[in-house]
Amino acid sequence: MSVNKLKYFFAVDTRYVLKKLMILMFPYTHQDWEVRYHRDTPLTPRQDVNAPDLYIPTMAFITYILLAGMALGIQKRFSPEVLGLCASTALVWIIIEVLVMLLSLYLLTVHSDLSTFDLIAYSGYKYVGMIFTVLSGLLFGSDGYYVALVWSSCALMFFIVRSLKMKILPSISSDSMGMGSNAKPQLRLYITVATAVFQPIIIYWLTSHLVR
Repeated sequence: MSVNKLKYFFAVDTRYVLKKLMILMFPYTHQDWEVRYHRDTPLTPRQDVNAPDLYIPTMAFITYILLAGMALGIQKRFSPEVLGLCASTALVWIIIEVLVMLLSLYLLTVHSDLSTFDLIAYSGYKYVGMIFTVLSGLLFGSDGYYVALVWSSCALMFFIVRSLKMKILPSISSDSMGMGSNAKPQLRLYITVATAVFQPIIIYWLTSHLVR
């Protein structure tokens, strides 16, 4: 693991974090999704709001675990074992999701600049929506939970599709010209859409038991 490469994903500032959170919750108003480069090197997150980062997913994951503990405590169901199970389940889901994505890209021989850290970042952004969903459920009950679930799920799916579209799909046209077949481009499109559609399922699975 390259320490310098890992530092890149934590090169954020307050302005970037606020803008990124706004994009995650209200992605429909964002127009330019292209990741910017300088001499074939992607700009750091603090310089480009479209660059993936690991700061927000990491802090959102920790906040989700703390919020889960609070929700369980309010319902008098808290125990260290239950909280540990909640944390480990959330972590395992990310690992499975990233591994499946890496395997899919490998089997389809998709040439993209997506790294493992990129996939972890995109997968971890769901915790922002999960925090919003659980908070809404705690404050407004089941109705608030499902409204927030629908909103955060749609926003995250839109964000994932637009972000991965810039990473996976641009090579479709060039590959199709040489292949004479649309099989692989269609499969790449399916990967992008399937990754987005899978997010609401995980959000519901990891939050529904916290709101009653």
